[in-house]
Amino acid sequence: MSALSLSTSSIATLRADALVIGVAKGAKGPVVALGGEAVDKAFGGKLATTLEALGASGSEGEVTKLPAPASGVKAPVVLAVGLGDVPRKNDTYDHEALRRAAGAASRALAGTKKAGFALPLADTGSVAAVAEGALLGAYAFTAYRGTEGKNGKDGKGAKDGKNGGNAPLDEVVLLGGRSRDADHKAAVHRATELVTEVHRARDLINTPSNGLNPAVFAEQAQALGKELGLKVEVWDEKALTKGGFGGILGVGQGSQNPPRLVRVAYKHSKAKKTVALVGKGITYDSGGISLKPPGSNETMKCDMSGAAAVLATVAAAARLDLRVNVTGWLALAENMPSGTAMRPGDVLTMYSGKTVEVLNTDAEGRLVLADALTRACEESPDALLDVATLTGAMVVALGNRTFGVMGNDDAFRTRVHETATEVGEASWPMPLPSDLRKGMDSTVADLANMGERAGSGLVAGVFLKEFVSEGTPWAHLDIAGPAFHESVPQGYTHKGGTGVGVRTLVRLLEHAADGDL
Repeated sequence: MSALSLSTSSIATLRADALVIGVAKGAKGPVVALGGEAVDKAFGGKLATTLEALGASGSEGEVTKLPAPASGVKAPVVLAVGLGDVPRKNDTYDHEALRRAAGAASRALAGTKKAGFALPLADTGSVAAVAEGALLGAYAFTAYRGTEGKNGKDGKGAKDGKNGGNAPLDEVVLLGGRSRDADHKAAVHRATELVTEVHRARDLINTPSNGLNPAVFAEQAQALGKELGLKVEVWDEKALTKGGFGGILGVGQGSQNPPRLVRVAYKHSKAKKTVALVGKGITYDSGGISLKPPGSNETMKCDMSGAAAVLATVAAAARLDLRVNVTGWLALAENMPSGTAMRPGDVLTMYSGKTVEVLNTDAEGRLVLADALTRACEESPDALLDVATLTGAMVVALGNRTFGVMGNDDAFRTRVHETATEVGEASWPMPLPSDLRKGMDSTVADLANMGERAGSGLVAGVFLKEFVSEGTPWAHLDIAGPAFHESVPQGYTHKGGTGVGVRTLVRLLEHAADGDL
């Protein structure tokens, strides 16, 4: 995790390896944003002209590196990052634009020890956005970057064992903020604790399935519990059988790595609200007997992104000492084909007592979630949310960057969507049409795990609703699109696991702690 600090030093006098300034897109070319005046002066007032000559326009996320002048600043490198259009008079830059710009700059400075960020900080929200973006961009998953080993020239491998590119930016210094301002200090503290947990989620998602099966995931949750003082309970396969968790057991019965259900609880002595979070944790999804075709299974280590987000969110609540009780439920299983795997046509008796006919073993996420939702409702939370990479249909509907939000309470669904927008995570409210329930009727069970093909992302939500107790405000976040980024990096988003959902959930918990949920 990169170090983050506020400094009152001048950008001209800061000793660093690089300086980051903002450039906006003006009507007649790039415009140096507030914060970069001293650098522009060092360039003789011609920085914008120089950038334009290098092809820069100020477009959002655009990065241009250039050597610093011999005098006027102490750093050897200047990095200009695009902020998009120049704000209208008296307007400030959008916080998400600042967050993405800081992330793009931070990514571009991988391998750099120290950088000063002199982006426009008009308010505390701007400080928070730049801090978060810079830290989110300073990420690399290196756990499996191995040594040369037997293939190395000396048979011992590389000295550092990390042969996969430059390390993330080591130190971020925010210039223009007020180091003694309580709100600015709080924003930096929050950003550090929050991004620590987003990185945890990213690490879990990026870990290959042979390094993260349900038992290992549960062990990591237990270790985190000891570190942060969380109460952690684990149901192994024997306890799941005794408890009647037919959905989780059914999905996991085809794997040699048995399933787990994990409860991770954070309690605050002054809390007035309790929020329950449920995360889908399929540590590898082959599709089971309904096997996925080639091209659809290569990234299925990420099918536990919901559980990763939930674990990280509970940990963030503890780090931030939020005045709200939070219970996280991790429904962990590996969905594999074998002689013991559940088959299309099998009927499972769920924890709720309802029976489900399995028509497609690749619609397994809703089965593990159903058991966890029922168990979570037994504790009568004030609000309940589940997070899951649940359906390809949601990706078709909303694309790779936006998650769908469904629920049994329109006002609560809207609140989740608005909160996601507030923190810069793209989402869209989706309906749960009651007429879709008819398509899940079964001739042999209470319902089937499949329904109409049209609107199948909504069908999955309608299925989950069957397992939420009456009167419990509930929202379902289908993060199948943005959970795992396979395209080129952008802004603060790297290739691989994104940790999407953590920032939205943490902000919702903050609202709950303030009595505003």
